[in-house]
Amino acid sequence: MEMWKTYSGQSVFGLDIGTRSIVGTVGYKAGDRFIIVAQKVKEHETRAMLDGQIHDIEKVGAGIMEVKEALEKEINRPLTDVCIAAAGRVLETVTAHAEVEYEEDHRVTKEDIFSLKSMAVENAYTSFLENNTSSQKFYCVGNSVIAYYLNDFKIGNLENHGARKIAVDLIATFLPDEVVDGLHKSVELAGLQVVNMTLEPIAAIQVAIPERFRLLNIALVDVGAGTSDISITKDGSIVAYGMIPMAGDKLTEEIALHCLTDFYTAEQMKKDMLLSDTVVYEDIMGLKQTIETSRLEEIIDPVLEDMTDKIARQIMALNGDKAVSAVFVVGGGGKAKGFTEKISAKLGILAERVALRGADVMQRIEFPDDSIQKDSLLVTPIGICLNFYEQDNNFIYVSFNNRKVKLYDNKNLTVTDAAIQAQFPSDGFFPRRGRELNFTVNGVRKIVRGEPGEGAVITVNGKPANVHTAIKKDDIIKVQESTAGAPARMEIGRLAEFKSTIAIEIDGKKMVLPKFASVGGSLKSEYYEIQEQDDIRFLDYYTLAQILEFLDLEQGEERIYFVNNKQADLNTKVYENFSVHFVVQKLDFEAYKGETLVEETRSSEEEGYTLELPETVGLKEDDGDSKAADAVTVVVNGEAVAMQGKEEYIFVDVFDFISFDLSKPQGAIVTTLNGHPAQFMEPLQEGDELEIYWRT
Repeated sequence: MEMWKTYSGQSVFGLDIGTRSIVGTVGYKAGDRFIIVAQKVKEHETRAMLDGQIHDIEKVGAGIMEVKEALEKEINRPLTDVCIAAAGRVLETVTAHAEVEYEEDHRVTKEDIFSLKSMAVENAYTSFLENNTSSQKFYCVGNSVIAYYLNDFKIGNLENHGARKIAVDLIATFLPDEVVDGLHKSVELAGLQVVNMTLEPIAAIQVAIPERFRLLNIALVDVGAGTSDISITKDGSIVAYGMIPMAGDKLTEEIALHCLTDFYTAEQMKKDMLLSDTVVYEDIMGLKQTIETSRLEEIIDPVLEDMTDKIARQIMALNGDKAVSAVFVVGGGGKAKGFTEKISAKLGILAERVALRGADVMQRIEFPDDSIQKDSLLVTPIGICLNFYEQDNNFIYVSFNNRKVKLYDNKNLTVTDAAIQAQFPSDGFFPRRGRELNFTVNGVRKIVRGEPGEGAVITVNGKPANVHTAIKKDDIIKVQESTAGAPARMEIGRLAEFKSTIAIEIDGKKMVLPKFASVGGSLKSEYYEIQEQDDIRFLDYYTLAQILEFLDLEQGEERIYFVNNKQADLNTKVYENFSVHFVVQKLDFEAYKGETLVEETRSSEEEGYTLELPETVGLKEDDGDSKAADAVTVVVNGEAVAMQGKEEYIFVDVFDFISFDLSKPQGAIVTTLNGHPAQFMEPLQEGDELEIYWRT
């Protein structure tokens, strides 16, 4: 205790929360030695734990509080942080690899090694999640390096080596949330916070199998009350972990059943078997009984056979279906008479190569009281303390949107890690676009994206942050979820295809007409708002009726239509480069049966035709002298326009004498003659007033 009074270094408080008892240990490291300052043991008064699993959190918490207060009184210091270990009751393991390459020779530091191991643990966790089919949430509670690699060659220690590439193989262990959470809740009830958590077999191996022995193929069996935890070493590393849910309590239950006594009396009888040839006890009837130890050994032998058989089979399975070279046994359950002998027989190895480990592996452990027996019961509690100095598998707590979140601390935690653990939606950080608009144009699929929303507003401890901001223990993280933008909207007139045109020839004049847009068979204007899954078609033709409508011409029986020199009706389709001719006079086709009225000639353009017609179709030519052409003056948009070169003029002729580009439509064309709507084929007289303009 004198050393403790002057010691100012890193001390540790470890709790071994076992099925039968709680062992609290306080100590510190001095060089390669571990100095135990105080140690307290508290047995559970009820079966608050079974098979390594906490069943009554409050009762276990009360037991922890009792141990804590006793230790605080002895060392005269408050205890707030604690290290714990979990039994491998439903243990899952994953082997993982990680590597880092450098562009040039790099001197490897401790930080490099830590980062490499953290990367491998993350890889293991990712692999585990991909293969985990259960609905349970698992935590990584420990890891052990199998091998380090320097430039692809195995090496014992990477530190200070020059490297172009470093790598590691490790084994990571996972336990379900219910196991981890139960331990944490019990500890919190005692006013303690977990600063380090490991597995019981990892803790035990810290003491029971020093590194110098790990080159050998050895199995460590930690036989507790509820579980028997197993780990395997080979080639300098821990290569496998396992567990069977069977240990000392099964022996106790068998004694209670045969001797008709309660569990706690049977537990004491099991301990007395190791000290005397006879055991005295009181049965449930209150009668005092005496039984020979040899008889008790016979009673528990079938259970011992079953348990050692399962342990031996698990060792073989973890070791590639072959026996190990030796077995080290720790824990109270392994003290049962015949336990080590049965293990050696079932593995087929020499009996002296299966042994309890106690004082022989505690040469560098110092106790405050020299009278304390250094036996196998103390291996795991001390190992929990020693594992603290590894600091590779801590848990921390942070607040995420007012919710307490527990995280595995790989020293590289960010806001993203906390969000994942809190099950915050991954798209809640980034601006989300509004609903997209899907439609087709002439059979081609089109997508218009919605408007972007606002990104998440993130703070850590009240200061602006982002998803990559590093976090630490007790940080307060607030995330205001991102928003979605407005849904996509688009008018049909904004489509590039809406500006496409069709060029046709009307009465010898080239005109360019905009293509019609059709949605579901109905023509739509440029202001039509496109709807989801609309099928939009831009027609590559006009009907004669649509041409008349576009030109603001009325349909009438007095008009005859020709398309590519052939008589047509109003439903005839007019495509690119087709020619159209309107004839106002009615023709007496009967008088010209058998005569050719028109002559077709194919133009040089791909599918176009031109039409040559006489001035008056279907009328006999005048044999007399032609009347001389007179000039006719009309007023167009307020300006006088003189037309000459023909005997008679119709409205459409005026376009030969004014500057008005019909090839570039700017809306619907408006034409009036003397104040009333005009027709293109309407005759013109001297002094007529015309208006021509685009209506938009």
